[in-house]
Amino acid sequence: MDLQREIFACLALKHTPRLGPKVWRELCAAYPSVYDAVRDAPSWHDRGLASKGVARSCAEETWRERAETEFKEARRLSMEAVTWFDPRFPDVLKEIPDPPVMLYVRGDATLLGNPGVAVVGARECTRLGLETAGRISAQLSKIGITVISGLALGIDRQAHLGGLKGLGSSIGVLGCGLDVDYPPGNGDVRRKLYEKGLVVTEYGPGVQPRSGHFPVRNRLISGLSLGVLVAEAAHRSGSLITARLAGEQGKDVFAVPGPIGQPTFTGCHRLIKQGAALVESASDIVEILRFDFARELAHVPDPAPAEDENGVDVRDAVVKKKRASAIPEEKGGHKRRPSLVDRESLELNEDEKRVLDLLDAADKMHIDALGRELGWDSATVSRIMLVLEMRGAVRQLPGMWYLAREDRFRED
Repeated sequence: MDLQREIFACLALKHTPRLGPKVWRELCAAYPSVYDAVRDAPSWHDRGLASKGVARSCAEETWRERAETEFKEARRLSMEAVTWFDPRFPDVLKEIPDPPVMLYVRGDATLLGNPGVAVVGARECTRLGLETAGRISAQLSKIGITVISGLALGIDRQAHLGGLKGLGSSIGVLGCGLDVDYPPGNGDVRRKLYEKGLVVTEYGPGVQPRSGHFPVRNRLISGLSLGVLVAEAAHRSGSLITARLAGEQGKDVFAVPGPIGQPTFTGCHRLIKQGAALVESASDIVEILRFDFARELAHVPDPAPAEDENGVDVRDAVVKKKRASAIPEEKGGHKRRPSLVDRESLELNEDEKRVLDLLDAADKMHIDALGRELGWDSATVSRIMLVLEMRGAVRQLPGMWYLAREDRFRED
């Protein structure tokens, strides 16, 4: 597929009058590429994909001048674009009712495929809100979950800084063009995201931030996430829009409780009353989303049950059946530890087996060493380690060290 041609076709859709995200989604489902969709614009009405007027408008290329202007400017600024049929385009965005047809990105675009949690909140916030947002974001990122926020001041800023501390890193979503410095006070965070995280927007070069852009941006924040945490928000905070959109998209909503009577937490308390999950740490979020994370990360089946239909614990029997004799190491008189996990009952894939082979041969390994040994990037190794940890196959130690779970092996 010709990338530049596909980008230009996306811009054609974007600049066709009265053609919006809901129709883009239908068109992308009906054609093998956006370019093919635009070429077939005269047939849209007959195929039930768009009104006759919109189809005619696209076919007559009413979009051309604006599309060419944006295309040339984006190329001049060396802006990277991720289009609908690009393998990096996140599937979670394709599932929302009004997805973008393309994104401009700068940074590590592989993060778009990582499981993410949005952490949002007020610009005017308390020290408690800032500390909580930063702490939970760092906890999420530490176990490989990407923190997504809106690159605003206040809570958003702390969410990004917390996310950048771990392997999950962070994604900032803009309500303006990628080349626009907004807000000015967050330039340092944006530079860090360029280096270690990702910044994305659906707005073209030179587009300035306007009030109407931020609700549009918020649908991407929630759309990219498996759940949305509101860390601090007043009764009329814009963060509540993100929470509402998350609910409409079928995502989980979480809220941090604050002091009674504190105005900047009234929005959080309202969300909790409406059914949002009250959370105090990342573990609360992971517990609720554990099955979503497992499905998103590796499409793995649930772990084997601990007991059979007669109530007999089957795990030990399977482990004993699979256990091999200890293998001497090349140096010293030490023996290699036997395999600590039952590969058969967990139905591991080949990558997961490779990880456990390494862990079985060592007392413990740092996640960076695992990545180097396996030749994987940080996003890949963090995904697989998170799946193995949630399935009980490995245990994480402080400092991102891992070992195979010893409680899955028992000596005679």
